[in-house]
Amino acid sequence: MYFVYVLESETSGRLYIGSTDHLIRRFHEHQRGKTRSTRHHGPWSMPYYETRPTRAEAVRRERQLKAWKNPARIRSLFPSP
Repeated sequence: MYFVYVLESETSGRLYIGSTDHLIRRFHEHQRGKTRSTRHHGPWSMPYYETRPTRAEAVRRERQLKAWKNPARIRSLFPSP
């Protein structure tokens, strides 16, 4: 099983979209600054994720979300408070 996830910076509101086969490990890597693109923008929360059966489908969905480019549209995926 693979995951597509959205991270949101708790300080700046910046969004990051990624995919992985181990969601918890990957989230901790982002929190510890192990990922270059998210290193200086944390701490992070994970308001949204979804599962996909194959890596190819996860990557396809990740690219689709990144193509949206509009943060408001991406945030529309998040559950309402």
